Amino acid sequence: MNRRLFALFALFALLVGCRTKELPHIRVEDYQQKRGNGDPVIRIACVGDSITYGAGIEGRETNSYPAQLAQLMGSRFDVRNFGRSGATLLKAGDLPYWTTEEFKGATEFQPDVVIIKLGTNDTKPQNWKGKKKFIEDYRALVDHFKGLKSKPKLWACLPVPVYGDQWGINAKTLDEVIEATQEACDKSNVPLIDLNDALTGHPEMFPDKIHPDAKGAALMAKTVYQAIRP
Repeated sequence: MNRRLFALFALFALLVGCRTKELPHIRVEDYQQKRGNGDPVIRIACVGDSITYGAGIEGRETNSYPAQLAQLMGSRFDVRNFGRSGATLLKAGDLPYWTTEEFKGATEFQPDVVIIKLGTNDTKPQNWKGKKKFIEDYRALVDHFKGLKSKPKLWACLPVPVYGDQWGINAKTLDEVIEATQEACDKSNVPLIDLNDALTGHPEMFPDKIHPDAKGAALMAKTVYQAIRP
């Protein structure tokens, strides 16, 4: 199904569902009740690749999207960057996220919220094996985090646009990755954050055509923030 058409169907279903069910978001009150204290720190794990890590961004420690998200969320939230440059979602990729120290760190962090943004490196010819395998591995990653003792809420991000083929990363396969991400999250009941749409039309924010700069990261952070903390 065409990605835009899929998104329209998903939006229609979401709007219909809103009549009886509130949109998913973070409520501090829920964690106060869960932990029995008046001022909980809510842990957010940003899982991803070099775009989450902030590769190429000057002052990455303060200007990556997780760092800028932390500024938006405020002092009640502990937002950690678990991005790994080159990581794939696919277990059979050339650098599976599953095997990284960042995956281990995100797991041990026992987050209350997990934001997944993977898929860009999966477009490389040596990695991409079709939508079926990608959907299977995406759902396995979702199940891993859902199975943590902390029982986190999950959101998944559609990958940002590719403005020029680089290092094997390519826009044609990205369309398939986006469709597969949508299907996986629909089957696993994980809400989506459309970073692809949010950053479409902003090639000036991508100096190397793949990685957003600080302004692009700010737009990512704002889009994620509006989704999880409306």
